[in-house]
Amino acid sequence: MTDQTLIILGASGDLTARLLLPGLGALLTAGHVPGLTLIGAATDDWDDARWRQRVHDSFGAHGASAAAESAGQRTPVTDTAPAASDVADRARWVRTDVTDPDDLRRLLGQVHGSAVIFFALPPAVTAKACEALLGVDLPAGTRLVLEKPFGTGSASAAELNALLSRLVPEEQVHRVDHFLGKSTVLNILGLRFANRIFEPVLDATHVESVEIVFDENLALEGRAGYYDKAGALADMIQSHLLQILALITMEAPFTMAAAEFRDRKADVLRATRLWDDPATSSLRARYTAGDLDGRKLPDYADEPGVDAARGTETLAEIVLAVDTWRWAGVPFRLRSGKAVGDSRKEAVITFKRPPRVPDGLRGCDQPDRLRIGFGPDHLAIDFNINGPGDPFELDPVTLEADFGQGDLPPYGEVLRGVFSDDPTLSVRADTAEQCWRIVEPVIEAWHSGAVPLREYPAGSGGPTLPLPR
Repeated sequence: MTDQTLIILGASGDLTARLLLPGLGALLTAGHVPGLTLIGAATDDWDDARWRQRVHDSFGAHGASAAAESAGQRTPVTDTAPAASDVADRARWVRTDVTDPDDLRRLLGQVHGSAVIFFALPPAVTAKACEALLGVDLPAGTRLVLEKPFGTGSASAAELNALLSRLVPEEQVHRVDHFLGKSTVLNILGLRFANRIFEPVLDATHVESVEIVFDENLALEGRAGYYDKAGALADMIQSHLLQILALITMEAPFTMAAAEFRDRKADVLRATRLWDDPATSSLRARYTAGDLDGRKLPDYADEPGVDAARGTETLAEIVLAVDTWRWAGVPFRLRSGKAVGDSRKEAVITFKRPPRVPDGLRGCDQPDRLRIGFGPDHLAIDFNINGPGDPFELDPVTLEADFGQGDLPPYGEVLRGVFSDDPTLSVRADTAEQCWRIVEPVIEAWHSGAVPLREYPAGSGGPTLPLPR
């Protein structure tokens, strides 16, 4: 890696301190990205000293631990390595209006080596900043890094992609979905394609249903400014959970090279659609006052910063069909909720029951399941065996294994791809548009009131949809 400069637009925001800088600190601590220069940019009247303090705080024990906890890591970095400390000591702050071409031109004039521009901005501001960059000569090899959501629908995503293509080639655009940097999520590929005992039975002949669930026992946690405009569908399902669905359902790539891997993901997302009409295949709800792990929570509508008139959902669920030869006829439930009593973060593949259990064997009441946990990171297989007492009585058992936690937190992993100019873990333009296309019938039905906004007490399990049979 040659000398590079990372410019963070919107550097004073929550995303930078909570995820981006801790991930960068872990990457530097692991010895990656030598020769990095860090520049923070925003309209805030900060100076180098204040910015450097934020960088040091995020790189240090508190920031690294927060990043590790967010990623489900069990062994967080506890000290700032000399390489990370050196980058923090040299970090610079440039007060910038990110929508002003002159300000951006002056900012890019301070680049040392190649440039990486990270848009830690809301989608609308990101689009304006990209428009301003059209009037600026970008350094050769400039990479553009965008945080989800990529647009607000398929049309706006297509417009943003067209704009980005006028700035740099697609291979230099990195649309960050940090779920693709999770060690557990990437383990789906090894589980499927490096084990002959699993791959042959992962199809419609053997699988009854698939659930991808990310229910959190967390509420807003001070993020109303972002979350109330996004909601559970856009925040989790349209991005993160559809990426997991693609890894579970894609055909095996010939190699893990970026082009081949991303082609296979795009193939399966093009074949994905809502199972039926939005009224029967989607659900939206928001939490009301309740007790969550001993904490008294108010109604979501009464949380600070929430506009109750928006009708933002805190729990979303959709049922999808993947119309490929392998998966046709298998329902996929994607679900994410906040303030749910039982935190559940896993993909569950439920297998069909045996065609026939011999007469005389009793107790085969539960189907076989393959469960991939995203926090904690583990693999479990539920199945039936002869019990320890009566040999004709079947008992359910579970075999479990922990996944390796990975060398880096998810943001560190995706940033490593950015700095090494490897787009494998970045979301490609067509894939970003397909993810919006899949959920748009739901968004339209919700906006029209065709699907009512339900309620659930904080700390409860929340409502759910019946899976089609």
